Amino acid sequence: MSHRLLFVGPPGAGKGTQAERLAASHGLLHLSTGDLLRAEVKAGSDLGKEAEAVMNRGELVSDALVLAIVRSRLQSHSGGWLLDGFPRNLAQAEALDALLSELDQPLQSVLLMELDDEELVQRLLARGRADDNEEVIRHRLSVYREQTAPLINHYEQRGQLKRVVSTGTIEAVAERITAALA
Repeated sequence: MSHRLLFVGPPGAGKGTQAERLAASHGLLHLSTGDLLRAEVKAGSDLGKEAEAVMNRGELVSDALVLAIVRSRLQSHSGGWLLDGFPRNLAQAEALDALLSELDQPLQSVLLMELDDEELVQRLLARGRADDNEEVIRHRLSVYREQTAPLINHYEQRGQLKRVVSTGTIEAVAERITAALA
């Protein structure tokens, strides 16, 4: 599979889980900006320290930093890929469009993972990360609605958006994704 995909949706909707499964089963490069940033935090790098302070407040890391990470990974990869957690706002989407045009790797589909806010809060509390407490989670959902949700209209207007309800088992959601991509 040489798909070039983007997963969008609120925190806790299952983007990472489903992106990992799809990447493994179809031989795609999985780029999770959250995982890449958490690795920097764990390594204790200057970048990681900067990112940690921002993430612990429930805010988003700078566009330039995330775009640089994505560029470095995609320019050395010619096969299929999926992005999980980027872009998060319209400015990032435009920057990503320019990058993908430059790399001659156009985006094919955008999978929107949809889930009710209360279920999202419960999922995020259950995963037990240090930056997952109810106040921070609700703030992150608010930031998502303000900054990331406008991407839905952006990609829908381009005919690239595919909606996936992410309730139920991991397998049931995976089946919905496969159907959406067919």
